[in-house]
Amino acid sequence: MYNTVKLLHSYWAYLVLIILIIAVVNALIKSFGKKEYDAKDFRISLFTLIVSHIQLLIGLVLYFVSPRLQAFSELGMGGVMKDSVYRLYLVEHPLINIIAVALITIGYSKHKKKLTSTKKLKNIAVFYTLGLILVLSRIPWSAWLA
Repeated sequence: MYNTVKLLHSYWAYLVLIILIIAVVNALIKSFGKKEYDAKDFRISLFTLIVSHIQLLIGLVLYFVSPRLQAFSELGMGGVMKDSVYRLYLVEHPLINIIAVALITIGYSKHKKKLTSTKKLKNIAVFYTLGLILVLSRIPWSAWLA
């Protein structure tokens, strides 16, 4: 089960990154270009929200079926924090990506309450960009691209 969930989590991450980048670029271009917010923008931001939440759920399942989770009982929290690989997979990656998904969710929720196109697009641009930066900062690139 672990390998299946890990594979799904890895491949779904490509979709999340592509859609998140599209959402950020779209919001930035339209925001700086003073363009109107339309149904396409709503669909892009909603789809980004959905795929990022699905990735979070897959990641949580992966976390709890991972054999690495035993490191907490074997090494303790101090031992996990001293080992850079365990720290990345058991602490940094999950925590930072939960924060990233929370920022995407906040941006989506805040944009719905705004009445003007400028404010809607600005909220999406700011929060989704912050989410993208956090996601990119904690991807285990060496394992992911191998």
